[in-house]
Amino acid sequence: MALADSLDAVQAALRAQGLDGWLLYEFQGQNPIANGLLGLGAHVTRRAFAFVPARGTPVAVQHAIEKHLWRHWPAAWERRTYAGWADLEATLAALVAGKRIAMETSPGNAVPYVDRVPAGVLEMVRAAGATVETSAALVTRFVAALDDAALASHERAAEAIAAIADEALRHAGAMARAGTPVTEFALQQRVLAAFAARGLETEHAPIVAVDANAANPHYAPSPTRSPAIGMDCVLLLDLWAREPGGIFADQTWMATIGTPPAGFDAAWAAVREGRDAAIARVREAMAAGTPPTGAALDAAARDLIAARGFGDAFVHRTGHSIDRTGLHGSGPHLDSIETREERTLMPGVLFSVEPGIYLEGRFGIRSEVNVLVDAAGDVRVTPAAIQHEALAL
Repeated sequence: MALADSLDAVQAALRAQGLDGWLLYEFQGQNPIANGLLGLGAHVTRRAFAFVPARGTPVAVQHAIEKHLWRHWPAAWERRTYAGWADLEATLAALVAGKRIAMETSPGNAVPYVDRVPAGVLEMVRAAGATVETSAALVTRFVAALDDAALASHERAAEAIAAIADEALRHAGAMARAGTPVTEFALQQRVLAAFAARGLETEHAPIVAVDANAANPHYAPSPTRSPAIGMDCVLLLDLWAREPGGIFADQTWMATIGTPPAGFDAAWAAVREGRDAAIARVREAMAAGTPPTGAALDAAARDLIAARGFGDAFVHRTGHSIDRTGLHGSGPHLDSIETREERTLMPGVLFSVEPGIYLEGRFGIRSEVNVLVDAAGDVRVTPAAIQHEALAL
């Protein structure tokens, strides 16, 4: 259980923030942050709480029929059992009344990835006499930050999927030139087979998109909707995978087959330079000892792309957190447009950098790499060989 491994550090952080405790809540997968810290598993069918005081012993608040979910809870820590709502409310009041506590909430839903506790639960906790503040900083430090072993698993996955992407794109180009083009769906299935052959797993199938389909950031080919990848086209491949139990790597690669369409070179240059501006900004900030916010890195990429005349075509955030809660993690995202991401990127965090330009009806371009900040604050980019020019096939 992650909380048991980090209790001393969590309690020190609570005291440093002037908090009396951290109240974790989980029900039916609503809060992967709490579930990851507590190790309850996927089948929480009754409300579960854990109170971590700034000093003293943590307390589990478990339902009478789901005691088995708390098998990782240390024997030396306290458990309190409830069956009815009155018992639950009284138990919570005894734990949090008059205290200033952290929960997974984000005022105004500024950062949805931290806003995991339902409004009704917050009302119940506040009615119990607690003052509730966001746990955002705690989440970054104790959920999003990864240890060396986790970061190493990411780096291995990153090199593997980079090789898979290169092979897949070159295969598509060779088939197009041979006059026997593959479809988007067929190339997608080739990538999935390569994942399996290398012992990698993924959440869902990669994006393979040609020409105008690439202008849809979340396009998904299917057996019945999958054009052939022929000559004189733009091809986008977005793929993500991890070792079982490891941390995801997430990349987007671009290729052209034959002659690219008018305007492609200018758009590609803007995307590449926007990506590199965000990477340069995080390197400079970490070297200066002033970790940047996710919003600052988003602005670095977005301002450059806007200056190149493509601002209106960059319609999503620059990047997302990657951590143990999943491919789109709970840590700081590179975002100043979709959300108000003012959390700082502290050592141990991993995130994507993936600016894009989407010209509806013509083509789309995205270049995605991942950036990790190790425990020493050093910045590394994966894969080791990032794409500087679109692959010309």
